[in-house]
Amino acid sequence: MPHSIPTSFLVGPTAVGKSEVALLLAEELDAEIVSADSMQVYRGMDIGTAKPTGEERARGRYHLIDVVDVSQPFHVAQYRALAASAIEDIQKRGRQPLVVGGSGMYLRALAEGLFEGPGADAALRAKLEEHSAEELHARLKRVDPVSAARIPVGNKRRLVRALEVFELTGKPLSAQQTEWKRAAPERPEMILLERDRAELCARIDRRVDWMFANGLVEETRALLERGLAENPTARVAAGYREVIDWLEGRIRRDDAVCHTKLRTRQLAKRQLTWFRHQAKVRVVRAEASAQQTKERVRALVENARG
Repeated sequence: MPHSIPTSFLVGPTAVGKSEVALLLAEELDAEIVSADSMQVYRGMDIGTAKPTGEERARGRYHLIDVVDVSQPFHVAQYRALAASAIEDIQKRGRQPLVVGGSGMYLRALAEGLFEGPGADAALRAKLEEHSAEELHARLKRVDPVSAARIPVGNKRRLVRALEVFELTGKPLSAQQTEWKRAAPERPEMILLERDRAELCARIDRRVDWMFANGLVEETRALLERGLAENPTARVAAGYREVIDWLEGRIRRDDAVCHTKLRTRQLAKRQLTWFRHQAKVRVVRAEASAQQTKERVRALVENARG
């Protein structure tokens, strides 16, 4: 039966080598790749997100890449609906769905369902937006200390949402998320690709140098003309925010490169922390070659398929 084909999850931090391993695996297992990358959904954000190249897309079939323009908002609920539909279609055609990425929120929504909370309240949001991020964080700390500990002071968008949920429901966001997790279905097993920390940082640095040498600045300029600056999520992605800061004269080019490397390393650290706290994770250490790593991952996928 087509629907008996389980969905496999290959996850890991940015620059760990997921994409290359996933493509090799997809070619051998007649699988289709469902991206779980919160920035690859935007058309035109190619170099800065290490999106699959034209050659790679000719070798494998990808879903949830180039879904919307950078001027359009895109939310996790949209991702879950589109990804779930893609997975169902893949299974109906008797092929293997392979979810690949490092965006924890997308992966959690797809694997467990989605805690949506109350709808947005434009008037309330506008009122909250009048306050500084520091003021919002202090307020959240009083009403929802658990969420305040999780949300960085600088992430104003998430602070506003957490306070909006509290104001509209009278219950802390963290408490509602806990209730949702208890009711969520059992999590599927995820295959976590890891590397030595120093090796991963070196790979990140090489990738960032390559991006700046191969058109990231020009890509960002083109995206700004298409509305990147109006998208509060896409415009702060690592690399793009730094190029914007350089283009607008706030930092030097060398600083843009260094800041991008630092932010990407920090992102990788947060991703690893999230993955390691998931209930069902099988760790695969990346080998010297993608082919070797693919063999180890393939053994786990085939074992799950029975």
